[in-house]
Amino acid sequence: MALDQHTVSVPTGAQPANTDRTTIGNLADLANLSGAAGVTVTTAVAMADLPAHYSVHVNPGQGCAVFVDGKTNAGFNVHLVPLTSALSIAAGTFDVTVVA
Repeated sequence: MALDQHTVSVPTGAQPANTDRTTIGNLADLANLSGAAGVTVTTAVAMADLPAHYSVHVNPGQGCAVFVDGKTNAGFNVHLVPLTSALSIAAGTFDVTVVA
């Protein structure tokens, strides 16, 4: 059985997005397309009611660089970038977790 806990600690120096709540959202197994050698693959991720400021953590499921942009209150873009120009992104899935 899960144990419910109701305390959130914010480290000194951190800047929480909200002072009255913590937002956590997880989407697993989001599909990504494949890309040609050296080509970045971009996937739009929809997630409603996001706060004005949040962090996105991505598990790409394959060896690649990742960056996120286009963050709005309705979603964001995840970019999977091959590590070299000779490598390509394989079709597959990735996971995202949003924290605010």
